[in-house]
Amino acid sequence: MTAQNADTAVERRTARLEDLARERVDFRFKGLPPEADGATVGELAARRLNLFTDGFTTPVLALSAERLEHNLALMETYSARHGLAFAPHGKTSMAPQLFHRQLEHGAWGITLAVPHQVRVAREFGIDRIFLANELVDAAALRWLSGELDADPSFRFICYVDSVRGVESMQAALAEAGAGRPVDVVVELGAGDGARTGARTEADCAAIADAVAASSALRLVGVAGYEGEVPDADGERVRAWLRRLVALAADFDKAGRFAGPDRDLDEIVVSAGGSAWFDAVADVFAEIPELSVPVLKLLRSGAYVSHDDGHYRHLTPFNRVPEEGALEPAFRLWAQFVSRPNDEQAFTNAGKRDAAYDIDLPEAQVVRDARTGEVREAAGVAVTGLSDQHGWVRTEPGADVEVGDWLGMGLSHPCTSFDKWQLIPLVESDGTVTDYIRTYF
Repeated sequence: MTAQNADTAVERRTARLEDLARERVDFRFKGLPPEADGATVGELAARRLNLFTDGFTTPVLALSAERLEHNLALMETYSARHGLAFAPHGKTSMAPQLFHRQLEHGAWGITLAVPHQVRVAREFGIDRIFLANELVDAAALRWLSGELDADPSFRFICYVDSVRGVESMQAALAEAGAGRPVDVVVELGAGDGARTGARTEADCAAIADAVAASSALRLVGVAGYEGEVPDADGERVRAWLRRLVALAADFDKAGRFAGPDRDLDEIVVSAGGSAWFDAVADVFAEIPELSVPVLKLLRSGAYVSHDDGHYRHLTPFNRVPEEGALEPAFRLWAQFVSRPNDEQAFTNAGKRDAAYDIDLPEAQVVRDARTGEVREAAGVAVTGLSDQHGWVRTEPGADVEVGDWLGMGLSHPCTSFDKWQLIPLVESDGTVTDYIRTYF
């Protein structure tokens, strides 16, 4: 992308984000003060309301402004230190404002999973997209072809993992009269019983041959997801990553990235979820010199908010603490609405509000409804969720009353973001500085 095109892309993103600030607040957005109805998001942000004292209703999800910035900066530094390009997975947040922040912090582009997500990203001016899936939907391919033909600066890459998939893509793109080929990477599966991806190197070679025979596709690299390695540990993950690197080297030696009209100026090698990016960094550092430069593309996405459960335990920074530490940026606030006995209480936040697919919310702090004092949630534990209630066990001495607020940490960012359309961005003193819009 030329400097002029890059400037134009930034201008487009900025203009579309400004449109977000003009959206009116109303009944669609839970947790916001009823008095905010009719105000624009920008006007509401300018008021710098306090999450606790200015009319926000519970439950309400808050995203820490300081911790978000810390996480963005940390992964920018980590990627640069290890010579990695970074395309964080946008499915985590589906928040164009956060995509923009990630690009400002050095991201190469944004990774996505399905056509709808690509359309959202394009609507907000994202010019480099990695689709971590094989795209065989004819309607989506027709749309993609139009986007590529209309915008020469748009870079799009997606998986292919079967000859049949290549044939389907070729047929749909040819019917659409595609003017630009779609860049693809062969996906190497992480093993038998794992998720998508070709299972053997021979399968990968057959797929590459099918791409070479296609007029609508261009082979630009190899990719996969190491998080699906069976019985994953450091040794097994690194062994699979070395297979991926060897596949790229073998393809290059065989001339699979060359050929008529290929005009390839870089080879893409991509992996990296949120649990093993240290292994990706180690093995990608071993990539040998190929015929053209290699784009070593990392795709970790959960870092943006991190969490208080699943990724707190899995993050590679536990293994390499000298490289820094991510900080959990979400806190879900609910109120105690029932206290039937000394051992039990109920909040007004349930499955519609909190991630629960991996771990239950973690009770962290209690905010006294009368004094505003915040204290640790000693002797308080969330034991279950109904649709709109949280089941809470209270030990003897737990000082909890109806009306008090319970602040909870969440596990699994991907299923935390998707329950909220507009999320207050909150400073440590409770001041709301912005509102993050999601599109799931």
